[in-house]
Amino acid sequence: MRGATRARWAAAGVAVVLAATGCGSGGGGNGGAVLSSSWGDPQNPLEPSNTNEVQGGKVLDMIFRGLKKYDPRTGQAQDWLAASIDTADSRNFTVRIKDGWTFSNGEKVTARSFVDAWNYGASLRNNQKNAYFFGYIDGYDKVHPDSGAQRADTLSGLKVLDDHTFTVKLNQKFSGFPDTLGYAAFAPLPRTFFTDHAAWVRKPVGNGPYTIESYTKGSQMYLRKRDDYPGPDKARNDGVTLLVYTDSNTAYTDLLAGNLDLADDIPAAQLKNVKGDLGDRYINTPAGILQTLAFPYYDKAWNKPGSAKVRTGLSMAINRRQITDTIFRRTRTPATDWTSPVLGTDGGFKAGLCGRACDYDPVRAKQLIKEGGGIPGGQVRLTYNADTGSHKEWIDAVCNSINNALGNDKACVGNPVGTFADYRNQISQAKMPGPFRAGWQMDYPLIQNFLQPLYYTGASSNDGKWSDKHFDRLVDQANAETDTAKAVATFQRAEEVVRDNMAAIPLWYQNGNAGFSERLSGVALNPFSVPVYNEIKVG
Repeated sequence: MRGATRARWAAAGVAVVLAATGCGSGGGGNGGAVLSSSWGDPQNPLEPSNTNEVQGGKVLDMIFRGLKKYDPRTGQAQDWLAASIDTADSRNFTVRIKDGWTFSNGEKVTARSFVDAWNYGASLRNNQKNAYFFGYIDGYDKVHPDSGAQRADTLSGLKVLDDHTFTVKLNQKFSGFPDTLGYAAFAPLPRTFFTDHAAWVRKPVGNGPYTIESYTKGSQMYLRKRDDYPGPDKARNDGVTLLVYTDSNTAYTDLLAGNLDLADDIPAAQLKNVKGDLGDRYINTPAGILQTLAFPYYDKAWNKPGSAKVRTGLSMAINRRQITDTIFRRTRTPATDWTSPVLGTDGGFKAGLCGRACDYDPVRAKQLIKEGGGIPGGQVRLTYNADTGSHKEWIDAVCNSINNALGNDKACVGNPVGTFADYRNQISQAKMPGPFRAGWQMDYPLIQNFLQPLYYTGASSNDGKWSDKHFDRLVDQANAETDTAKAVATFQRAEEVVRDNMAAIPLWYQNGNAGFSERLSGVALNPFSVPVYNEIKVG
């Protein structure tokens, strides 16, 4: 999800002193059945249309509910606040919302709660990272123009008919549009968000099963169960204390010591021990996450005639199977396409679509790189954020594989950036000196989400600035197709364009993994690899 790469980064802030807030106390200082869970500070304030990374997303998933909700086991989109979403042409939609829903401050959730929130998210003046997700709605070109000043305050494609009904007109057909509406950017917002925005940012008000009681940046956030929550997915615990860690290894140590209830990112170095340490309290389940290496197409050295051969050669120089077996120990699977197996074949996953380009073949790799003019500057610098316990290990392994394949121990080196925030800033400023880590966690379970946000010209998560008119045309055709099977097939044709150009190198599909204490039961990860906090029982 999501405007920018929302891959798991598993660490930010400082390890906290847990004596007062650990699992024994119930967290938050309020007692009761409260669990503690590892976390990292969000990159941005928790505005739904401005949060596009996992740590902030975890909180939004607890304090908001939208028109749709993704089933925590299958990932399928289910009507939630939506009573119905109807269309006759896949362009004009009538949305009816259920009665009885309220925000935690008592305000009713109405059609206006959605329309005002979407207009805010789309506005160029508000500079929201997820603005791109409103790009299908009529009038987006005026509310958020590619250049120049904003020419309209609201999206012309949104109209409130009454308290429980609004209409959406898109600027093109998009048959999958309703299934995107479970993504947090489309959440409703209360009036206080607009009338006292600074106060709302300090203590966000949502309509979900939890409320934020307190937040100390770099330390912890305490979320309390909302007793008057009207939804069917009420919290089965009294609250959650999210504890900030700089290192997933420290979180794991605290879990084993009984100072933490839930660690949802087991560090690579501990994977050989985790089953013995935790037994049945270790979770390892498939998730909609793909790790890739992206390229800086704004650098002519990586975007010239022959470059596709160099990129394909690098892909074939990576021994995915060896790396996933030795480092990740069955928590990763070598990728053979640019989506995820969690989509299923009907949803767009196509094993082997990458073909030989994803097979380890050092002889062919060396040949292709030579035919393509060689590695720019003679050396690949793989950039990554170093503030987690796992990226360095696999980056070094990828470089070793490339170096061995090319017979040159200096052909590839890791290029660490100290923090995730600095790393993202350098990416946003188009300062990558070569290929860079670009994991993707799906926003919603559609093949479109694995392709369009990352590779469509000008898309907000197209960090390498790749552009291909044929790919764009195929995506537009797929979005307009009302038959699901035909839409998926057309998206796969677009994916073949990504393959033929090796727009990004797919590395492996990632499982979600977690460990939990003996105090907890009912612990599970959803297909987005996020704990289903509301279903966890304590004691």
